[in-house]
Amino acid sequence: MKILALMLTLLFAAPSSIYDFKLKSIEGKDFKLSKYKGKKVLIVNTASKCGYTPQYAELQKLADQYKDKLVVVGFPANNFNGQEPGTNTEIQQFCQKNYGVNFPLSEKVSVKGDDIAPLFKYLTTAENPDFTGDIKWNFEKFLIDENGKLVHRYRSNVKPLSPEITSQL
Repeated sequence: MKILALMLTLLFAAPSSIYDFKLKSIEGKDFKLSKYKGKKVLIVNTASKCGYTPQYAELQKLADQYKDKLVVVGFPANNFNGQEPGTNTEIQQFCQKNYGVNFPLSEKVSVKGDDIAPLFKYLTTAENPDFTGDIKWNFEKFLIDENGKLVHRYRSNVKPLSPEITSQL
């Protein structure tokens, strides 16, 4: 009985870091954020038809400039005014063609509402020095430390190469 209770506790325990989540890449392959242990991770909910879409260029530049200590991971989402209507293939092609994106992208996910992806439920409720709660728009950013913990959160208008972000790297 004790073993069953322990197994259930482990199975349903609250995640302790981003490393506890299983995800799918935009190509449909399984991946875990734990492969980035030891590096900072900038998680961004993205969209192809948003006023902030040009931030893809700065996200790629950030990923290139800090590649030894940072990984940028984009999470396309269609939660805000249908600004990410495409399929995973269409999104990937758009990002590569228009912005040269080669940082990792996940499959399209939901970042708010009843169908929120578990990773974003965790990120929007995790303690950090900035704020918690729902994502307000596309291109919100979550800076994760080398141990998988959320250390800063930024709204959409904070550009990827801004001092608010780069000073933390």
